This record gives sequence, structure tokens and C-alpha cells, in this order.
Amino acid sequence: MSHSPSTLSNPRLAGRTAIVTGGSRGIGAAIARRLAADGARVAVVYHSNRAEADAVVRAIRGTGAEAIAVQADVSDAASVHAMVDTAQRAFGGIDILVNNAGILASQPVGGIDQASFDRQFRTNAFSAILVSQAVLPQMPARGGRIVNVSSSLVFRPRAGLAVYAASKAAVSAPTQAFALELGPRNITVNAVAPAMTRTDMTAPLPDELKARTRDATPLGRLAEPDDIADAVAFLASDDSRWITGRTLLTDGGFI
Repeated sequence: MSHSPSTLSNPRLAGRTAIVTGGSRGIGAAIARRLAADGARVAVVYHSNRAEADAVVRAIRGTGAEAIAVQADVSDAASVHAMVDTAQRAFGGIDILVNNAGILASQPVGGIDQASFDRQFRTNAFSAILVSQAVLPQMPARGGRIVNVSSSLVFRPRAGLAVYAASKAAVSAPTQAFALELGPRNITVNAVAPAMTRTDMTAPLPDELKARTRDATPLGRLAEPDDIADAVAFLASDDSRWITGRTLLTDGGFI
């Protein structure tokens, strides 16, 4: 059962601004909605589908919260800086960054090619560094929160997903290193590591793989985006103030 967002009379993220990359659908959309429910102003970052991003923004605004949609190629430094500038002009300093943007390609070992390898690493791993670099100057003196979206496959790899798992390992490792560097600024850096989650990105995966994942999950189902969003909301809040440099397995006990 998902826990309830903080009430409007006591929103735990009131007065704070969040950027959520890959925020137009799936886990990212759920995170954007959840942070807004907790009182944050949210910049919903999308790559190409403006309609999906606008739908998330409308849903957030319908609750009385503030949100904007911002286009960016998170693997391109100029595009990232323009996106952060837009969010900063709209809302002021950036308190929370969620590096969620990602892509997945299922490939057997013999089918791995450099183009796919480079694309997954640039989108899944390097983008988190680029966006963090752009956001850090906008984080206030009181500190901030960076939450990266990794994957449980870093710890429990599966056949056909070697490159994706490796690219997500390249998210979890910098999470620890950045936490060491940014701790003196009172900026915490953590990651969540979901197992397979019911989204458009995982929809094309083989049904047999989904069934095996479900059967290997003690809670008996695949994750829903809200399951992950709730964990991110915790790490984005002051409730997690004594946690940094950690990757939280949000996998239903996946074995």
C-alpha cells in the first residue's frame, strides 16, 4: 500500500523547487506528481513528447500545485543549461533534482553494438552528471537533494540487459562519490534502484521475462511507478536528512 502524500496543510516540500528529468511518463511522471503533492514546484523535463509533459503539468496544476514543462536533451550540455535556466527563472533556486531520464535496449551479448552502448551510457549515466553540474550552482546555501534513478539490475543482472545494467552501475557509483564531495554543502545524493516496473519502457520486454521477475519478487507483482515515486519523495525530503551516498533497493525484495 502506498503511503499518503503530506497534506496541503503540512506539505513537507512547501516552498521548494524540483527538476524531474524524464518527467513526462512512467516513473518520472509519478515522481513529478508525488513531489507536487508534497508541496514542491516542479519542472517536468521531457525530450520529445510535449503532449505527455503537458498532461502531467495539467494534472499537477489541477491539484493547486505549480508545474511547468521544459524540453531538453539531457545528454547535451547546452540544452541542459537552457533547461535549468528556464526552471530557475520560473521558480527561483533549485532545491531538488531527480535524475530519472533513461532508455533501455535488450540485447544478447552477440548483439551489443557500440552505437547502442554509447546511447545508453550517455542517456542513463552521463546525463545525470551533466544535469547535476548545471543544477548545483542554483542550489541554495541551506543545501539540497539529488536523487538518481539506478536499477536493481546493478546488483542482480539479467541476461540480455548487460549494457543497461552497466549504465545504471555508472549511476550508482557517482552517487557515492558526489555525496562525499557535496556533503559539506549539506547536499545529499542518493539513488533508488527499482526492479522491473510497469511502464511504457518495459512494455516491449518479453512476457516470459516479466513473469520470471514477478515470480522472483516476494511481494508477488511488478512495481508500479507510484511505488518508486514514494521512495524518491522520501529521499527528497528532510526526513532523509541523515542519509547520503546510498542506493535504496526499491524492488519488492526481488531475488
